[in-house]
Amino acid sequence: MTGTVEQVDLAALQRRTVRTLVVSQAIGAVGVTIGVATASLLARDISGSETQAGLAQTFQVLGTAGAAYALARLMRRRGRRVGLVTGYLVGAAGAVLAVVAGVVDSMAVLLLGALLLGATTAVNNGSRYAATDLATEAHRARALSVVVWATTIGAVAGPNLTGAGGSVARSLGIPALTGGFAIGSVVLVVAAAWVAWRLRPDPLLVAQQVAGVSAEVADGPGGRSWTRSAAVVRDVPAVGAAVVAMACAHAAMVTVMIMTPLHMEHGGAHLEVIGFVISVHVLGMFAFAPVMGWAADRFGRSAVLVAGGAVLLVSLALCGSSPEGSSWQIFTGLFLLGLGWSAATVAASTVVADRTPVEARTDVQGTSDMAMALTAAGGGALAGVIVGSLGYAALALFAALLALAVVVAGAVTGRHG
Repeated sequence: MTGTVEQVDLAALQRRTVRTLVVSQAIGAVGVTIGVATASLLARDISGSETQAGLAQTFQVLGTAGAAYALARLMRRRGRRVGLVTGYLVGAAGAVLAVVAGVVDSMAVLLLGALLLGATTAVNNGSRYAATDLATEAHRARALSVVVWATTIGAVAGPNLTGAGGSVARSLGIPALTGGFAIGSVVLVVAAAWVAWRLRPDPLLVAQQVAGVSAEVADGPGGRSWTRSAAVVRDVPAVGAAVVAMACAHAAMVTVMIMTPLHMEHGGAHLEVIGFVISVHVLGMFAFAPVMGWAADRFGRSAVLVAGGAVLLVSLALCGSSPEGSSWQIFTGLFLLGLGWSAATVAASTVVADRTPVEARTDVQGTSDMAMALTAAGGGALAGVIVGSLGYAALALFAALLALAVVVAGAVTGRHG
């Protein structure tokens, strides 16, 4: 980083950082979601088995977990800019491999591509923390939530570009299901270029300089990243509670969301109706994030975290009582499931940003995002077993236990706040 802290207008740099991240988040989300609608179909066609159709998504989640940890270590050494650019480029490489997999008809190449594509989700998750590096405590939740909100743009636009992906595939002479990944690879490179150009000076490096943390301390004599994260959780119980809250809220949301289409299909709901319900759910997840950020700054992180857990409980009660097919309970339940996730994630992420020392900031944030991805993967694996043996209502009850843990964790953050 060039220039001293005195030469940098921190408020202006914070505004530039947030604007940069809003744009990159919107672009990056398109790159992630554009292939979601076809990934399972591509895996099915290549493998020749419907039982392997979900492997692409599973590998992408595992890639997200690994990338969250690896990119956090890179950011600690080199700053947010290098870490985010690297993640986008790795994701772009994964999208290219997905195209290659379709061309050469290789499941191994597709799974490797899905693994690398998970880095993009890790970048989109990590971008919310980059928005907090230079934010004041009174506005930190709002800065974080605006970046989360920007995901709405890509999450809505991405799947709707599936048709364009087919046209691109025909023009390039590649399999139709790989067209979305071809577009996604270009979009992710654009996101990387935008961050490389705009995210200067690096907000994390400036924050370290403001805090008087030298590069040697940031790079850490304090042991491995795991050791630093464990030390913060031990010394600051609110951070540990926030990490638990994020992981449990994410697992509760994912486990119910991924099985809802099956629950509706069993009752004869049309694909258009199922797609609309999922769109309403995504709207609840991202569109109201700025409201959650304002509330967390105004009423406190703990209050919003507890409220998020309570909304999750209400949503799961509605989902668990919904009949198969289309119903007002499933529409309302899925919307509230997204809204509760939004409140819990924004509030808990802000607690982590508030209470983690700058020298361990990326370690704890990366560990937290890795925990979110792994619990989601575990919950997703259990979801099918629970629904298959006990039913959708039992799955909602299982998720309610996770939501209850969010409420308890919120209370803990308040007690240690």
